[in-house]
Amino acid sequence: MKKLLLLFLSFSTILPLSVFGKSGKPNGLRAPAYPLVTIDPYISAWSCSDKLYDSQVKHWTYKRLPLYGVLDVDGKTYRFMGASASGIENSAEQVLAEVQAMQTHYRFTCGPVLLDLTFSAPLFMDNLELMSRPVEYITYSVSSRDGKKHSVRVYFEASPLWAVNNSSQETESETYIKNGLVYLKAGTKSQNILGKKGDSICIDWGYFYFVSRTPGTTAGVGEGSELRNSFEKGRLVSSMKADNSDMAIVREMGRIRKGTGMVMIGYDDIYSVQYFGKNLRPYWNADGNKTIEDEFEAASKDYPSLIKKCERFDNRLMASATEAGGRKYAELCALAYRQAIAAHKLVKSPDGDLHWFSKENNSNGSIGTVDVTYPSSPMFLLYNPKLVEGMMNHIYYYSESGRWTKPFPAHDCGTYPIANGQTYGADMPVEEAGNMIILTAAVCHYEHSTEYAAKHWKVLTTWVEYLAKFGLDPENQLCTDDFAGHFAHNANLSVKAIIGIASYGHMAGAMGKKDIAEKYTSMAKSMAGEWMKKADDGDHYRLTFDKPDTWSQKYNLVWDKLLGLGIFPESVAAKEVSYYKTKQLKYGLPLDNRKTYTKTDWIVWTASLSSTKSDFESFIAPLYGFMNETTDRVPMSDWVYTDKPKRRSFKARSVVGGYFIKMLEKDDK
Repeated sequence: MKKLLLLFLSFSTILPLSVFGKSGKPNGLRAPAYPLVTIDPYISAWSCSDKLYDSQVKHWTYKRLPLYGVLDVDGKTYRFMGASASGIENSAEQVLAEVQAMQTHYRFTCGPVLLDLTFSAPLFMDNLELMSRPVEYITYSVSSRDGKKHSVRVYFEASPLWAVNNSSQETESETYIKNGLVYLKAGTKSQNILGKKGDSICIDWGYFYFVSRTPGTTAGVGEGSELRNSFEKGRLVSSMKADNSDMAIVREMGRIRKGTGMVMIGYDDIYSVQYFGKNLRPYWNADGNKTIEDEFEAASKDYPSLIKKCERFDNRLMASATEAGGRKYAELCALAYRQAIAAHKLVKSPDGDLHWFSKENNSNGSIGTVDVTYPSSPMFLLYNPKLVEGMMNHIYYYSESGRWTKPFPAHDCGTYPIANGQTYGADMPVEEAGNMIILTAAVCHYEHSTEYAAKHWKVLTTWVEYLAKFGLDPENQLCTDDFAGHFAHNANLSVKAIIGIASYGHMAGAMGKKDIAEKYTSMAKSMAGEWMKKADDGDHYRLTFDKPDTWSQKYNLVWDKLLGLGIFPESVAAKEVSYYKTKQLKYGLPLDNRKTYTKTDWIVWTASLSSTKSDFESFIAPLYGFMNETTDRVPMSDWVYTDKPKRRSFKARSVVGGYFIKMLEKDDK
């Protein structure tokens, strides 16, 4: 039998802090899954049910990340988070669930009190130190419904499963106190750092932390049923060290009418990725001179101000997105915000370059995929273009170092978290060359500087020459929509090549390279004229040049509009938008004429070709309807059917950052 230790800490009041500080009506979108903890691709926890207590908290891979919450009111217990908590039969009644960009809000009735619960992720992209801090908050706020005082205790329980890839792995857990915080810590015994790569895997190195301020708190590790039974008896038994043991925090709030508090969840992965043979620490600890306790202490100190900042950011995002594209569009953007960020990891290479590595979740697990960077980029262009540089730096290095020798960019840099070179089995030559050139032009445009282009001009020139030779009428090759297979004469891929060439000319002009600018801008305009003839199909343009009576979304045209390139006549987009309106099904616009499935990111890009807000909203409404009604309870899918509320595949991917493209028309944060 394990040696047990009672751990009780003194009570002091924590001043109330409203968790519902926003104005206006709550967001009405019933999310396919609700973001709870969104630190990176490995620490990505979601509620996949309408009620927080109707299902287990899960990783985006659907592996369990047990997280329970119980409120004791006058001796009666109410479970508000996590399904089937042993020994707690009464459920709270959830009356609200709402997703904002940085916060997910819940409200419950627990007998005579209201419980407000908020999961907050202070992911401010203009503050990389803060954004990379691997700590997030759970705020709880209790208020009397009848005006009377009530005896209140709140109980949270987490599991070492947060720190394993599979449930059979042995773990160690411990409890300790440092500088006014009580820490519950768990990790695998093996600690095989960066020892696994792949898609549907979870981290099994580093350490998971469950942390609370010490006043009024009891905490410990032990067997889950014992912890819950002890909570019901009014005490908590804990061992300072235990194997595969659950971790629990109890806050004694006393007899109150109102009260609030918070707990923190975090993860120290020690090393995050391997980059061409070098193990890199997370950005917050790039130099190895910080500790995770430093980050928790800072997070605790910053908590009051950060919660207010989160609320202000959420309000501003909703206001600006609603102005740009309507309320439904804004709610989709709010749901996309943390999903897009959580599919990335921020590190810094030995040469000082920023790397914002994506993981190609639920696709093939690639790291730093160019055609994932391209669709996800609008959100990062809007809030910090330096992050888009960080999404491209590894691809530039790969070519400029001589490790990648082909005249077009690599598809990826490996399989997450190992970035030692491309592992995808096929190239996407026109796709990736167009992506890199267009995005470099976009970075220059939104940074109001050509510095980034000048730094990489030599390899940009190699890539644009490839597009000039092969881009107008692409041969039989893959594009980003690779799930649709190879096909030649792809009209939308041709648009990408033409816009890529125009983007190069545009950058050359901004750099004072007048002859080069004129050459490539004229080339792009000439190619656009040829494209219009080759793709013309009467009232729309074709899927492929050689197949009449076909159509496809020409979403790549949007950069002509956003960057002000003036390559294609406005009539091209107008004709396409008018035709698309006749092809919409219940849940959106199909990708093309071949199937009823679509890509949700491309719908928003295509909608952004519209010249009126009403037309834009007409494309967004079916997409909103899909997310609101889909029976697939997973973090938003981007590959879905348009004739039924089912996903084709994919979930939790960063490409939903592409929803923000409409907001790039007005650079308004």
